[in-house]
Amino acid sequence: MSGHSNDNVSSEELWGGGQSPYGISYGKMYMWFFLVSDALTFGGLLTAYGFSRAASEDPWPIGEQVFRALPGLEGHYPLIYVALMTFILIVSSVTMVLAVEAGHRNDKRSVVRWMAATIIGGLFFLGSQAWEWSHFIHGGGGSFLLAKEVTITADNGSEYTLPVGEAIYMDHHFGELAEGYSNGDESVELHSDHGHVKLIQYGEHTHEAELHSLTIHKYITDEQEVSGEFAHKLWDARSTSFTFGANMHENEYALQQSYANFFFFITGFHGFHVFSGVVINIIIFIMAYRGVFEKRKHYEMVEKVGLYWHFIDLVWVFVFTFFYLI
Repeated sequence: MSGHSNDNVSSEELWGGGQSPYGISYGKMYMWFFLVSDALTFGGLLTAYGFSRAASEDPWPIGEQVFRALPGLEGHYPLIYVALMTFILIVSSVTMVLAVEAGHRNDKRSVVRWMAATIIGGLFFLGSQAWEWSHFIHGGGGSFLLAKEVTITADNGSEYTLPVGEAIYMDHHFGELAEGYSNGDESVELHSDHGHVKLIQYGEHTHEAELHSLTIHKYITDEQEVSGEFAHKLWDARSTSFTFGANMHENEYALQQSYANFFFFITGFHGFHVFSGVVINIIIFIMAYRGVFEKRKHYEMVEKVGLYWHFIDLVWVFVFTFFYLI
């Protein structure tokens, strides 16, 4: 009987095409194809990051010690801002769900409202990521490498013998002038007398920063402050190798350059996806506001964009987990 099951089906119906074999539109199906291929790309990037981290002989920076700044505030707030970014992005995924649900009810007003909320969430995330990049690029004060082995006592009373090439970190105020000094800026002069080390920048307005303390093992385990004569001892043992912030050529946060490279590539690639999603959401928002989908009597485009937006949110959860938390 099964051999005759197609006897009553015309050749046109059987082979004519135009019907989705999976009961969904071709638009949705190809969106899924794209998302699966994109997931493989992100998976490859995160896997490469994991292998590089595991193979690194140098200590790998700890996320909560690198990303601990809040806009406009002094002090340390480990991962607070990144967590806020993540929360806003997840909330935007919820508003997208509500927009899709409203589309199923052909509720134009609700679709427009929830799409607008999704766009606002995406813009907040992009702005926050831009600030985070700026802070990461400029760094937390800069570092220099030791030219000789030094034995010092940290403020907690522990004694450390630091080898040649150990990174020593400056605070923001001293490091700001140290950057000009290390780059040969003639307006910045070093003054060292009576147990005080100062950098003074002369010009229309004179800026001065005194060396009070330095930090060892910053961004990794056992971070310690070193003050007084031992801070001066570290400064006197400095080499000419200074690093300020991070880019594709130098990296304040770790001895290995790959950490900064992975940060820029992975978060930048995801940020490009968010930017693309926001642009597409704005287009869909305008179309919904003008009643385009209402005339079509369906809001399938909102659902397609929703799939992409949920994918972006899901990928960020993995990026946040593997890059920031672990």
